[in-house]
Amino acid sequence: MSQTNSNCPNCGGPIVFRWAQSVQTTCPYCSSILVRTDVDIEKVGEVSSYPADPSPIMIGTEGIFENKAFVAIGRICYKYENGGWNEWHIVFNTGESAWLSDAQLQYAVTKVTPFPPGFDNITLNVGTVVDANGVFYTVTTVTNARYRAVEGELPFQFWDKTDCRFVDLRTPDARFMTVDFSEKPPLLFVGKTVTFDELKLKNLRQFEGW
Repeated sequence: MSQTNSNCPNCGGPIVFRWAQSVQTTCPYCSSILVRTDVDIEKVGEVSSYPADPSPIMIGTEGIFENKAFVAIGRICYKYENGGWNEWHIVFNTGESAWLSDAQLQYAVTKVTPFPPGFDNITLNVGTVVDANGVFYTVTTVTNARYRAVEGELPFQFWDKTDCRFVDLRTPDARFMTVDFSEKPPLLFVGKTVTFDELKLKNLRQFEGW
């Protein structure tokens, strides 16, 4: 990954963008949310306090997915009625990026994908079966969540959200899709579920007693 350096417009601390396509990051010194436009960096807000997080993944955690190495460079944190989860922005050694969903010991890796034909005419309720280019997915969860905080580098601006709605779809062979209604028009993320061991993670956050 190519890196670019700058300084926080709020505190002057050094800012390193590890991924050239990053649009937003957070200052590790003053917790400012920073948005990059061309060569300028603008402060647009401040990071909310993170809740107690049991995840061992952190910025800088490395892993393997489909024989490609990746590193976690940012995250979005959500909360809902049964807890919360992280969406980690990961960048591969090939330069492409994806998302690692980290939801209470359940993991999935997905990338933004165009909607298949006819998808926008389907009502997505739990149990609905969707034909996505010949692959049949079943809606398993519909989650109404709230944006909680951000950290690190993201490929788009995401700092002033409130309510978010997600629809998850799965197949019996571990294929996975999420429809993200926090954007207009909605975004479709497609990938697969994985286990913690399959990701071969390293540089993990350590907890007392490990």
